[in-house]
This record gives sequence, C-alpha cells and structure tokens, in this order.
Amino acid sequence: MHDEESLVQRAKQHDQEAFTQLYEKYFDKIYRYVSLKVGDRMEAEDITQQVFLKAIKSISSFRWKGFPFSSWLFRIAHNQVVDYLRKKTKRETVALDDTLLASDDDPQLAFERKLDIEQLALATKKLTRAQQEVISLRFAGDLPIAQVAKVMGRSEGAVKALQHSAVVALRKELTGME
Repeated sequence: MHDEESLVQRAKQHDQEAFTQLYEKYFDKIYRYVSLKVGDRMEAEDITQQVFLKAIKSISSFRWKGFPFSSWLFRIAHNQVVDYLRKKTKRETVALDDTLLASDDDPQLAFERKLDIEQLALATKKLTRAQQEVISLRFAGDLPIAQVAKVMGRSEGAVKALQHSAVVALRKELTGME
C-alpha cells in the first residue's frame, strides 16, 4: 500500500513513469470488469481507455481515505459503464467470442467451456443489478469486499449479503439448467 501511495504521489506530480506503472498494474482488472458489464470487447477497450484518461486528468483531485487507489479507478469505471449503458438504446447480450477460449484447447474442452460461459451469462442476467455489480467487481474485477463496498457506496455487510444471495441464486439457476 505504501508503494502504491508513493506511485500515486509521483503521478500527481505529472510523473509519466509512475502513472504508467499504475496503468499497467490495474488495466487488466478494470478491463475485465468493464468487459463483463458491457459485453463488447471493442467497447470495453474504449471505455477502459476512457477510465484511464479521466484518471490522469483528475488524479490531482484523488485523496487517500483509507482505500486503495484501485477503488477510485473502479468508481470511475463504474460511472463510465453507467454512462455508456444510458446512451445505448438497447442492451445487448454478453458477446461470447473466441478470445475467451485458449487457442491450444482441444475442441471438446473449448465447446464445454463456451457452453459453461453461456450458461453463466444467462444465469447472471437473472440477478438483480446490485447482485450483478457485486459479482462483476468481486470476480471479474478481483476486488476485496472492502473495495467493492467503497465502489458501490454500501457497507461491507451489505456487500457480503449481496454476494451471498447472488452466489446462491446463481447456484440455484445453474443447477436448474443442468
């Protein structure tokens, strides 16, 4: 955490190398989160870039409040996704493309994995928006409970309860699909 604080301080002083390190550290997590929310690889790449552009433009306003820098980035990402979805006239289904599958997989495993992903995507759509957000942040974004609470503006207890109910609902839905 201290190392991250030092990087952020340097980035606030317009140190390009420091911001580059923050970018490289968090790009994949932010991208996975955005990708899961918007379901379109190209849009997710654009939105992720917008997140980091906003971050670099407003990093001087970032203040340490006991949460990691990534909480601030995920809040920006959340807002960008909300803006994107508001502008979009209709919601598309999650695009499942071949990039989710490793190129060296055998065809049977690749097919089974794609089927599993499709079933999970369908089951996830049956969750409430709050449950979907918790699942996205916790598992696609790989954030701990405290950071998810910060990003969502909820208590840790509320996030734990949402995660639990989401996992139970997913398990029930996926069991029903079999």
